[in-house]
Amino acid sequence: MIKKGDKVSILSGNFKGNKGIVLKVFSKKEKAIIHGINIVKKHVKPSAKKPKGGIIEKEAPIHISNLKKEKL
Repeated sequence: MIKKGDKVSILSGNFKGNKGIVLKVFSKKEKAIIHGINIVKKHVKPSAKKPKGGIIEKEAPIHISNLKKEKL
């Protein structure tokens, strides 16, 4: 079972072989967000919090089956 704070390596996809730390786990969707891996650009409309809006970069979730927990 992969939990927040675990060190994992990516088994398949564009980031195969990379390692990172789990920031958040979505157990019902069986996905996890890994620090610095799978960065996507998201377009944000102007709002009260961000009056200018713009483009932000954030980590997108990766399916747990593509992750392997590293041993300490």
